[in-house]
Amino acid sequence: MFAVIKTGGKQYKVAKDDVIKVERLAGEAGDTVQLDHVLAVAADDGALTVGAPVVEGAIVSATLLEQARADKIVVFKKKRRQNYRRKAGHRQDITVLRITDISASGAKKAAPKKAAAKKAAPKKAAASSEE
Repeated sequence: MFAVIKTGGKQYKVAKDDVIKVERLAGEAGDTVQLDHVLAVAADDGALTVGAPVVEGAIVSATLLEQARADKIVVFKKKRRQNYRRKAGHRQDITVLRITDISASGAKKAAPKKAAAKKAAPKKAAASSEE
């Protein structure tokens, strides 16, 4: 079973016991986090439930392992022949999560799309011959 969740403006495909690094979430190490912005859930039998935009009632539970910082990214700007150089660095705050449970309760299977029955176009009224 897996789910597609959205947090911090990014989407993640997660399964039970996965460890993921996401944008900073509030909490301390050992806290339980409920991620309720679930975009899709796939059951063990292969049935996929896709939300519009989210799957109602679906929740992904995770344990917060640590609050950390990502590797440094060097931002270097240069304009040649202009004696212009700028160097800066950035370290993003991240949260490390371990997925503990995926609950699709309340999630209904996506109904297969049925071909829309074509309705016969109304026939135009015959030109009246009354003159």
